Parts: sequence; structure tokens; C-alpha cells
Amino acid sequence: NLNNIGMPKPFLSVIIPAYNEAKRLPLTLIDIDKHLDEQEYSYEIIVVNDGSTDHTAEIVRRFVPLIANLRLIDNEENKGKGAAVRSGMLEAKGMWRLFMDADNSTSIAEFNKMIPYFKSGYDVVIGSRAVKGSRKMPPQPFYKDITGKLGNLIIQLFLLRGIWDSQCGFKCFSEDSAKRIFSLIKIERWGFDAESLVIAKALGYKIKELPVFWVNDLRTQVKFKDYLQVLFETVKVRWWLWRDAYHINPAPFKDK
Repeated sequence: NLNNIGMPKPFLSVIIPAYNEAKRLPLTLIDIDKHLDEQEYSYEIIVVNDGSTDHTAEIVRRFVPLIANLRLIDNEENKGKGAAVRSGMLEAKGMWRLFMDADNSTSIAEFNKMIPYFKSGYDVVIGSRAVKGSRKMPPQPFYKDITGKLGNLIIQLFLLRGIWDSQCGFKCFSEDSAKRIFSLIKIERWGFDAESLVIAKALGYKIKELPVFWVNDLRTQVKFKDYLQVLFETVKVRWWLWRDAYHINPAPFKDK
């Protein structure tokens, strides 16, 4: 067990927030285990059950004896993806801490592309479906594509100039940045992605946006009202920055 006293710190922690993912999670865990077992670096896998009403937690418990370094954080109450990722990030032990979607829309295989950027000084490396070199299969329905692009433009306008896909659920943080950023996170649902990057920028961490191969699962749990919630939370984060609610100097945002 990687958490035993005296055991070396894992190179990578993989955090998977999960809400009612009993059907999709098993194949994701098998794929992660298959890929990471072939790597030379050490790792741990943390599933954060976000108050599921199905058998998500039970399935993870069944996999624990079968998959190396897998553990479960079982939250009885549903609080949202942001809250689940935060608890996983702060509970993790790894030098690098990646969160990814339970539906495996971006495979853990994409993580190795991030390693050269860690070595060159980046603290936060994020997957992107919008920068050159990214691939989406199958393409999103046009209305979702348009909604996503408009939402991102608003997020850029208010918060994150130059980040073309703040909402992709495949982001990796150094140990230091994860501890500092996720101890400050206030948003508990979908808007936490943009909030985490804003805090990263405010703290002076270097961010790299990297193209990924993204598989569009038509059974996605993201609804139109969730897009609206993200935009509302974007405005809240902007307000908190102005009010210095994070107790970080917000000066870098005044001229951008």
C-alpha cells in the first residue's frame, strides 16, 4: 500500500470523480490499470464517489483487490464534481496529480505527453479539445459545439485569456500547485475547472494547454443547465477575484 509509512511517494496520482458511474467505470479502471502497469513510474488511482445512488462505490471496492494501488474515497453526500476532485487532490500523495473523467473520454495514455512539459518547468498541464492537434470522435452535435465555444469565449473574456478549453476533464497539477490551488477552491460543481486555472495563474504557476484525443460519449451527464451554471459561476469567480476573496493579489487580472 502506497500510503504505508516509509513507502516511496508515487510519481502519479490519478483522481476519478464519479457520480452514478457503475456502468462506465469498470472499463475505465481496466484501461487505466492496463496502461499504468506498463509504465516505469509509480502511481496510485483514487476514485472519489460523489454520493452515487447506484453501485459505483461497491464496484470500486470489488476492484481494489484486483488493481494495484486503487483506493476509494466514499462521500455519502453528492456535492458536485468540483468538491469530488478537490477531496481527491488533497488526499492524493503523488508528485503529479491528474484528474480525469470516469467515462474515459480522454485516456490515461495521454498523460505521457505531459511529462516533457513538467520537466521544462510547467506546474499545470491541461488537456484541450480546442487547440491545434486535438481530435474529437465522434464530433459533438453542432448545438453542443456552439454552446461550448460560446461558453469558452465568455470564460476567456471574464477570466482566462488564452486558454481555449478550460472545461476539458483531463488536467494535471504538481504536488505543490495541487495543494495550494485546491485548498482555495470555492466552486463545488462544474465551474471549478476555470476557477482552478484562475487560481493557478494568480499564484504564478505556469500553465500549458495540450491537444488530446477525446472520445465523445453521447451518454454524457452534462446538461444545458450545467453550461448556464458554469457561466454563472464564472461571474462569481470574477467577483471573488475583485474582492480578493482568495487572499491572493488579483493584480495580474486587471490588465488582461
